[in-house]
Parts: sequence; structure tokens; C-alpha cells
Amino acid sequence: MVQPRFVRPTQSSPSSISGEPNSSNLYVANCGPAVGLTHNAIAAVFAEFGEVNGVYAADDSGVRVIVSFADPFSAKAALEALSGRPCPDLKGRSLHIRYSVLQLPSEVNDCVPVSLIDSELNIPGLFLLPDFVTVAEEQQLLAAVDARHWIGLAKRRVQHYGYEFCYGTRNVDTKKRLGELPSFVSPILERIYLFPNFDNGSASLNLDQLTVNEYPSGVGLSPHIDTHSAFEDCIFSLSLAGPCIMEFRRYSVSTWKASTTDAEKSGDSSCIKKALYLPPRSMLLLSGEARYAWNHYIPHHKIDKVKDKVIRRSSRRVSFTLRKVRNHPCSCKYPQYCDSQQQM
Repeated sequence: MVQPRFVRPTQSSPSSISGEPNSSNLYVANCGPAVGLTHNAIAAVFAEFGEVNGVYAADDSGVRVIVSFADPFSAKAALEALSGRPCPDLKGRSLHIRYSVLQLPSEVNDCVPVSLIDSELNIPGLFLLPDFVTVAEEQQLLAAVDARHWIGLAKRRVQHYGYEFCYGTRNVDTKKRLGELPSFVSPILERIYLFPNFDNGSASLNLDQLTVNEYPSGVGLSPHIDTHSAFEDCIFSLSLAGPCIMEFRRYSVSTWKASTTDAEKSGDSSCIKKALYLPPRSMLLLSGEARYAWNHYIPHHKIDKVKDKVIRRSSRRVSFTLRKVRNHPCSCKYPQYCDSQQQM
């Protein structure tokens, strides 16, 4: 469903169809792609009244749009000239127009209480260690990756080391090894083995895959469980440059086949949701139940609410995700989320 950037005001809103304008944005009904009118065509008509910043879908109907002007006086002129009248340049359709207001609540995480301490979530196998690296080490790590080649995805940039992660299959090709992990992560690897509550043994871990993600402000990550057959138990994620909220979701049905949950698509909204604040320079460990049974998710917000405090995300967040590639089927205790056991 398309999330509107602006909404039609309620009856109590100060924006209305009459009086002095106090909004640069218009809610326009009875036009849109569903009736053969492109956003460009709509923008061209409204541009006769002033500079148009953009035309956006108001919802998923395809027949209601938001026209955003650079100033409120242009919006007022367009409303008075076009509302309730057939528009020859828009296939003669009569437009129903009101002032619109910016929708702010969608910028803040959706009513999931955010914890600052891992133990508050009570998710077995989940641990967060603040200040895992120093400010100086953070700058050194960022400089190291910024000196290397980034791969552009739809909304973020990535780098792969050891093995390339294939987003189409959500797996790695074990026959295509890229080489050893870069030397700049050696101090991190040495420190990981001292992670509190880490009991898997450093000799057997041997992390060999690193994905570096750069998230611009407002860009998150869809709910998912890292493919069981792709990686071993422990997954580490180091947050650099900026904070974020990571949400954890436990569904009652299998979710391993899609990057967005099958449970949501099938109407199962009874999942358990918990959220944790990840400050810069913190290291997150997902193991056991946290790794195998809980979806993790970064909401696509520019603003997060943490303990009644509103925190604006920085211009970028960079994460280092370290994993051990699996070379055999997974035999975990969570078959409903396991691709190896589902395919048997």
C-alpha cells in the first residue's frame, strides 16, 4: 500500500476550502493514474498557478493525489480556479480539491516501545554491547570502506567481502570466494571473541563473510530472517556513523521464502513485536532463537521515538555485518523458519 506523504485534513483542521491559505499542499480527488492521468500531466496543469514541488499518490486508489506547491498562495490560486470544475486538460474531469496537511506521525516508529537494554526484550540469544569501538576506530573503519568501491542498490550502497551475498536468492555461492576478509576488520574479529555471553567458542566460529551497508537517512531494511542454509548460528552487526531502531518480529508461520513476511501477506498480524535502540559504535549479536526465529527489521523513518524522546537519524548509517558461511544443511530447532528443513 502506498503511504501518503500528506493527508486530507479533518473537519477540525485549520486548513479548509475557504479563508486564508495555510498549506502549500492540495488534496485532489477524481484524478490520477487509475483514470489515465499521469503525475506529470497533473503537475503541468497545476504549474500554471505556481511552482510545483511534486505530485504524490494520496493513497493506493490511483484516483487521489497530493499536489505540493512551493508556496501557499499558488495552492490557493489553483484551488479557487480548479475545484469543482471540469478541467479540459485533464480529460474534462471535475476535480475535488481541499487543502492538505503534512502527515508527521508516519515519521515516528509505530507504537512499539523501544528498549535501550537488550535484556528488556527477553529474546534468547540477542545481545547488544554499546561502545564496542571507540570514536577514533569508528572514523578509521568509515575511512577504510569509503576508500573502496561501493555497489549501488535501489536505496542503499553495499560492499561484500569473503563471499558475495546474492539478494535474488538470499544466499551465497560457496564456490565463488572473494578472498580473505580485509585487514581493517581484524581488530573487530579479535574483540568479537570476547563478546559477553558468547559461548560458541572462537576456534569453531571463524567468521568469513562481511557485508557493509550504507543507509541514507530514512532508509531501512525489510523484515527478514537471514537464510538458515546460508549462514551459521552467530550474526554480528556493528553500527557506525548513526543510530537506528531495530525491530524484532516473531510470527507463527514460515517466513523464510520472502524478504517481506508471508505472515503479513496472509493477514497474520498477531506477531510479537519488540524494538531495540542501536546507538553508534554498538555491536549486536543474534544467536540461537534471536537469529533463527525472529525477523529483524529497520523501519523506514527519518525520525524515531525512544523513551518519549524524538531522535532524528543522521545523514548516513553504516553497518558491518559479520557471518560464517554454512556449507551444510541447517538442522536448527526452528523448522518452521528454516529453508533447509522446509525443503526436505
